[in-house]
Amino acid sequence: MARLILSLDGQVMAEYNMNKERYTVGRLPDNDIRIDNPAVSGHHSLVINILNDSFLEDLNSTNGTYVNGKLIKKHALQHGDVVTVGHHQLRFVDTQSSDTEPDEFEKTMVITPGSAVAAIAAKKAATVSPPPPAPAPKAAAAPTPVSTSAPPMTRPMPPAGSSTSSTGEHPGIALPKAKLQVLSGAFAGRELELNKALTTLGRPGVQVAAITRRADGYFIVHVDSGKPGDYPSVNGAAIGEQARKLADNDVILLAGVKMGFFEG
Repeated sequence: MARLILSLDGQVMAEYNMNKERYTVGRLPDNDIRIDNPAVSGHHSLVINILNDSFLEDLNSTNGTYVNGKLIKKHALQHGDVVTVGHHQLRFVDTQSSDTEPDEFEKTMVITPGSAVAAIAAKKAATVSPPPPAPAPKAAAAPTPVSTSAPPMTRPMPPAGSSTSSTGEHPGIALPKAKLQVLSGAFAGRELELNKALTTLGRPGVQVAAITRRADGYFIVHVDSGKPGDYPSVNGAAIGEQARKLADNDVILLAGVKMGFFEG
């Protein structure tokens, strides 16, 4: 199903599934996609869905309707088109098209496994450990009770023949599903499932990082940068050389692209 992702200044505001034949875009409350902004006409543009095709039409708006920076009157929408209405953007995502064609975001930001950069990322992810947790505050010593119960159980060893991957992921441990969603720029709204043990992202020569699935969660580690000490950041703080554990709703800034990390 096709959908439109509304954003302003790179921040995603809403998503609309194209499950009706007609969608009006404009400032007035009776529009299907309402954009309450003076730069948007009352009824600014119209999207018509016919079978598997979607068509955009400008409704004689004051400031015009643009697709990928070009002023249009009528336009057949294609996967990845960015429609500009006033100061807002509507990114057109066609799931049928994106399932069969490589997405532009993946072409530019996801580094192919097997490449030299991905090999460096795998090596670094296997050797870099997260910082140790802060020690718990010491409590007053209590007398040791004399126990008459059975001796404490030791942690069971993994079954014979089992192993962990080079990134620390144990095959018998099921982690919650996780994804990245682009929050800024031309790819705002694009999602990437983190379904591999190692996902290498970035732009070689600018900034590269890897996200690994480990037994205790998802971690991001810096791989390479065009300038020394230029690290990706999580929630505004540079991650440095240590692996950083990711939490739900963390915001990553990598190679100038802001992405949200979401679990579940």
